[in-house]
Amino acid sequence: MILFTRFSIFWKYRGITLWPFIILKKEYLTNKVLLNHEKIHLRQQIELLIFPFYLWYGIEFLIRYLQYKSWDKAYRNISFEREAYANEKNLEYLERRKFWGYLIFLIQRKAKHIN
Repeated sequence: MILFTRFSIFWKYRGITLWPFIILKKEYLTNKVLLNHEKIHLRQQIELLIFPFYLWYGIEFLIRYLQYKSWDKAYRNISFEREAYANEKNLEYLERRKFWGYLIFLIQRKAKHIN
């Protein structure tokens, strides 16, 4: 279910996914790329049975924040966000996405640190 808000309750973010809702700022209701980004998060949440998704998301955010010392860099480097940003413009992505697709982005991140 897609909801909208006129208020900036989520700071600078245009939208947020809180199972089973996608909440968007009103001016972004027709933005197909943003909606696809948030639908990717819905799929991630389903795959991890919702609560573990939020737990993992929070822990990975804290690790990335300690790593980068930047809220924005930490947020953008969470494996769930990396998958969503990398594929948000591909409106057919969810049709061909593999189960636990975000793991590829977690593995790629580790591989980059090894090199």
